[in-house]
Amino acid sequence: MMPSRPAVPPGSLPVSSPLVVPEELAGVRADAGLAQLLDISRSAAALLIAEGNVTVGGVAVGKSAKLAAGSVLDVTVPDRRDPLEVVEEVVEGLKILLDDDEFVVIDKPVGVAAHPSPGWVGPTVVGGLAGAGYRISTSGAPERAGIVHRLDVGTSGVMVVAKTEHAYTVLKRAFKERTVEKVYHAVVQGLPDPLEGTIDAPIGRHPGHDWRFAVIEDGRPSVTHYEVLEAFGKATLVEVHLETGRTHQIRVHFSALRHPCAGDLTYGADPRLAATLGLTRQWLHARQLGFTHPGSGEWVEVSSEYPADLQYALDLLATGAA
Repeated sequence: MMPSRPAVPPGSLPVSSPLVVPEELAGVRADAGLAQLLDISRSAAALLIAEGNVTVGGVAVGKSAKLAAGSVLDVTVPDRRDPLEVVEEVVEGLKILLDDDEFVVIDKPVGVAAHPSPGWVGPTVVGGLAGAGYRISTSGAPERAGIVHRLDVGTSGVMVVAKTEHAYTVLKRAFKERTVEKVYHAVVQGLPDPLEGTIDAPIGRHPGHDWRFAVIEDGRPSVTHYEVLEAFGKATLVEVHLETGRTHQIRVHFSALRHPCAGDLTYGADPRLAATLGLTRQWLHARQLGFTHPGSGEWVEVSSEYPADLQYALDLLATGAA
């Protein structure tokens, strides 16, 4: 059995001339045969075929069509951007909160990913900093340069990026050893009981949805501390201190309590309340970040104001208009 090839990154497919189907590939499915002829993964070959980039005599080939010996495949390989390429661009709403020789603290807007990744075509923190003239010098993959922690695409707020190798090493360790103070504000549906507490429940990938997470028995240890700041009836503003930093941790934990973040339709929020509040994402904001300066050893604390969409929703709740 031949070992399966990994998917070929876009942009790395070879430019090809017309291909003649050899005898040994006669009767083989087009996607499988093309994969062998171009030495690419079957999924990459299937994508070329699905896009209409493979023809015989001017007629597009179907991926399940059988190849005929001696037939000529005309293959057009489109130029694709590498999904891990850092695109330097000015990212609207990305603000610099603190600029230090060792690091930069930013206010990340919603809709911006921390770094490039397969499947993401929008703006990134790494690209936005590059577009603003920052040159990050750290170890690790270039597309993740300086990234010591992440915020979800749909979550706004404070985020620190290391500028130097020293800062990268120290801050990375600080996040791993949980010596960083991460404070979030969230508006959750209903009123949590008790008004102050700790959610200690393991989180792992949802057994039925790869793109979601859930509280599951064999998940990773996850601890969230919270306290109610203000109750509005339909929803409550809470302050959250994270002891661990699992993907979607706050969203998953409050959803498990049946108090999902307002606007968070992925984790069970009421779509009617979301519409009333004008929310197109979860009401969740990284409010404050505190850490030890990697150079001086002094404590650094930076906070971020609520963005316009979250402030609007909060005002509606506060005035009783929602």
